[in-house]
Amino acid sequence: MSNDLQLNLGALRSSMQLTLHTHHASRIWHGRARSDGHSGIIGLSGFVSIMNKMKRGAEQDDPYSDAWMLRIEDKLNSTKATLQALREQVDQVLADVPAALSLGENLNLQPVNLPLFINAQLGFMAVYLLADYDDLARRLILAHHTALIDRETQDRWLTEGAHALRSLFSLAQQYKFSGAQRDDFAANNAVARMARERFGELPQEVLDGTCRSRFAPPIVRRSPLGGRRLRTGEPEEALTADAADSGADDGTPSDEDELP
Repeated sequence: MSNDLQLNLGALRSSMQLTLHTHHASRIWHGRARSDGHSGIIGLSGFVSIMNKMKRGAEQDDPYSDAWMLRIEDKLNSTKATLQALREQVDQVLADVPAALSLGENLNLQPVNLPLFINAQLGFMAVYLLADYDDLARRLILAHHTALIDRETQDRWLTEGAHALRSLFSLAQQYKFSGAQRDDFAANNAVARMARERFGELPQEVLDGTCRSRFAPPIVRRSPLGGRRLRTGEPEEALTADAADSGADDGTPSDEDELP
């Protein structure tokens, strides 16, 4: 009876937006367009786009995309540590406020609300960092306004936090999809040789897939019989699945997939 019942469920969706209160964080989101005399600076929106492409590359079994996901994840962690160190310095400064004085939250009366369309977890990690930087900027501006730090200290700490984020974004700009798959390297064919020549050698644990980012997507390969795709670890019986199951080939995310 249950086999006769087909539930045509669609993809999960959730409305997401990021609220920013400072111009400092807003500029990091947008970046800077290339113009005469000025090179372009990638913003968080551009970084997110690259992370979406990187995740699709890793899903297509490109070992270089996997290597890049590991590299970006490490950079995200070091950027988080930099912002955390700055936050601890600001906390120490604000701790000098006399007990008789109460300082409220330093919030913008007209914050900017930015809709989020993100398909990669590493993109979300960067959004969290920008939110942390926005909070850091608000607290620094408050500390300067209340004479707890001078303008030079405020600007130096703001610049240090912004540089950490922009360094993360500029690293991601170096990513390129290789077009090679692990099967190419196993066969040592022309595609693999060209990828090695262009992008260099990979650590063996990345090449054989034993070392991947904790947010790496399941690898999707096309069935040798055509039709639907197989995710890594999927049972071989899936090769002979009924045509009714071939909807997985359209790329529609399942319940356990990420929200956009």
